[in-house]
Formats: sequence, C-alpha cells, structure tokens
Amino acid sequence: MAGVKTSRSGRVLQAMLVAQIALAGVIVLGDFQRIAPGLWQRDPAPPAAVPVRPGDQTRRYAPRELPRDQPAGPGFPRGDDVPERLQFTATWSGDQETVLLEGAIEPGDSARFAEYLDQRLTLPDQIALHSPGGSVTDALEIGRMIRDAGLPTQMQAGAACFSACPYILAAGTVRQVSRKALVGVHQHYFGESTLLPAFVAVESIQHGQGEVLDYLAMMGIDLRLSAKAMQTPPDKIYILLEEELTDFALATELLD
Repeated sequence: MAGVKTSRSGRVLQAMLVAQIALAGVIVLGDFQRIAPGLWQRDPAPPAAVPVRPGDQTRRYAPRELPRDQPAGPGFPRGDDVPERLQFTATWSGDQETVLLEGAIEPGDSARFAEYLDQRLTLPDQIALHSPGGSVTDALEIGRMIRDAGLPTQMQAGAACFSACPYILAAGTVRQVSRKALVGVHQHYFGESTLLPAFVAVESIQHGQGEVLDYLAMMGIDLRLSAKAMQTPPDKIYILLEEELTDFALATELLD
C-alpha cells in the first residue's frame, strides 16, 4: 500500500511539474512575441490608426508609432516617435493651463510626476494625455494623484492613449475625449519574469489584475473595460468606439 501511495504522489507531483512547465512556456512565448511580434506568421491586423467600426476594433500595437495628426485618407499618418518616458509640458489657452503627459510610462514616472506637482506653485486646470502606455503600477499611481487633486483629464484631437494610459484618463473628475483621438486597451504585463516559477508569475498577474479592477471601481469606470482588455493579446490593441467610451464611463464628454 505504501508503494501505491508513493506512486500516486509521484504522478501528482509529475503532473504539477508538467503543468508548471507548460504555463511557464506560455509566459515565455508571450514575452518572446512581445519582443519579436510576427516572427512566425504575418500579423493580419491593420495599424492602430486605421479607422474602426463595430466588430472590427483590434489593431496592431506599435507603441512607437502613435498618430499625432488629423485623419488623412484611410487613417492617421504616422506621427513622430513619442518620448521614451513621460514628459510634462504646460500650455496656456486664455486663462486655462493644461499639462500634457506625453510619452511612454516608465517605472519611476509616478514619482517624477509627484515631484513635478510638488514643485508647482499651483495645480494645472486639466491634464491632457498622449501615451502608448507602459508601467501599469505607475499609471495607477499617477491616476490616484490626479483624482486626489480633483483634476479633469482630456484627450485632444490627434492624440492616442493606449495600454496603461487609459487608467490615467479614468482618474479625471471630468473626462473629455475628442472624437479624433484614439483610446485603446489590451492585456498587461505586471512585471512577471520568465526566470521565476510559473505559479509565481501567474500569482503576480492575478494580483495586478485585481489591483486594476479595484482602481477602476474606485474611479467609477464600468468593469467591462477590463474585460475588453483581458480579451485582447498584448501585441494587439482594442480601440474603443465612441459609444463604449461613454457606456464604460471612460469619457464623460465627447468633443469634436
């Protein structure tokens, strides 16, 4: 009987090991596809700037090719490469000051944004966004600062807000989005490493996703937004329709 129990335990351990290796392989493959997308097959999805319609909203995710201009022909022309990390640029229109957060969201950018706000004599009137996304943790921290300060957020014509960036947009007490802007979501990486055991990486993903759900609920955003993100692979972006922006409460007002 002892031999039978040992054999069963061995099979269970073997099955757990196989499952862990398989899951780790999925994570490794995901990381590799993020680094070299389309290596094995041609990506059929069009670029993000190609106009979407209901049921045709998934686009290639090219973070360094955000649109910066108005539509021309079938889509936006390619814009200049965005900054490698967030830049904070203040502009004035009449007596209203807007601070544009532009560039990739890198680890440590939330601390830089906090320092930027602390060094100012007064808060800006609103926050504008143009970002391919990046660090989810930093995006959530920036969003909490914006909500605590009671600032509105805005997407201007020709700008784009992808990946983790919509979480900053969600923080605005008022959220204005131009009909000529792009807002898109997809699955996130939460700093998991393929050098870690698969169960540790999965636990990190689940913890990170739980934090995102709590954050969206706190900001008053419909959690269907997160469902759209989780259904879209990291090398794609799901572009939200105007009605989704308002239905999910990500936009409180659409601008021309």
